[in-house]
Amino acid sequence: MSSTHLAPTTGAENGPTPAVLVAQALEYPDLTRLIVAPPAVEESGVEPDVFLAEIVAAVMKQDRLDVEIAYVAPHETDATKAYNLKYGANAMALAESGVARSLPLIRDDAATVLVGRARHLGADGAKLHGEAYVDSDRLFDGEVDAVEIEPIPEEPGVRGRVARWLPGGWKTGRAVQTGGSNLVVEREGVITERLVKRSTFYRHHIDWKLVSQ
Repeated sequence: MSSTHLAPTTGAENGPTPAVLVAQALEYPDLTRLIVAPPAVEESGVEPDVFLAEIVAAVMKQDRLDVEIAYVAPHETDATKAYNLKYGANAMALAESGVARSLPLIRDDAATVLVGRARHLGADGAKLHGEAYVDSDRLFDGEVDAVEIEPIPEEPGVRGRVARWLPGGWKTGRAVQTGGSNLVVEREGVITERLVKRSTFYRHHIDWKLVSQ
C-alpha cells in the first residue's frame, strides 16, 4: 500500500487548495490511500469536516474513487459520528493500517460532497418556506425551522428530517430535496448565504472507500 498525508496549511487561504493537493498526490501512479489529517480549526482556519469534504469532492471530480481515504480528525466531528470513526491520537494507527470499505457517497447538485451534516434553512434566520422530500416521502410542506441532512454508512445512503428537539423523525433514502422561496444551504456548519430555489443531496453513482475498521 502506498499512502500520502494531506492537511491544510496554516493560514490555508494562502496555501494550495484541496483540489491542488489531490491532483499533486494523484500524480503518483502507485498511490492507494490518502490520509486526511487536518489540524484543529484554530491552527488552520479550516473546519476539519470541510477539509475532508473538499478532498473527497476533488477525488470524485478526478474520477479516482478507487483511492482509499482515511480521516484523522483532531477531535470528534459530525463526520466521525456519522461513520463511527476514531479521532485524535487514536485515529492515526487506524488510518495507516486499517481496512477500507465502500460506502455511499453523498453529494449535492453543486458537486459538493457531504461527510457530516447539512441543513436547509430560511435566509436571515427566518423560518424556511417551502417543501422537502426524502425520495418520494414528504418531510414537510409549509414552514419549518430547518431540514437536517446526514450521510449514513449503509444503504440507501442519506437521511433527512425536520429539525426537532426530540430524537427520531428520520427518513432514509437516496436523495433529500428541498425547494423554497427563501432557501439557503449550510454544509458542514458553513452557510452559503446565496438564495437558491432548490437544493438536493443525493447518492453519487460511485461509492467511496473510507478506512473505518
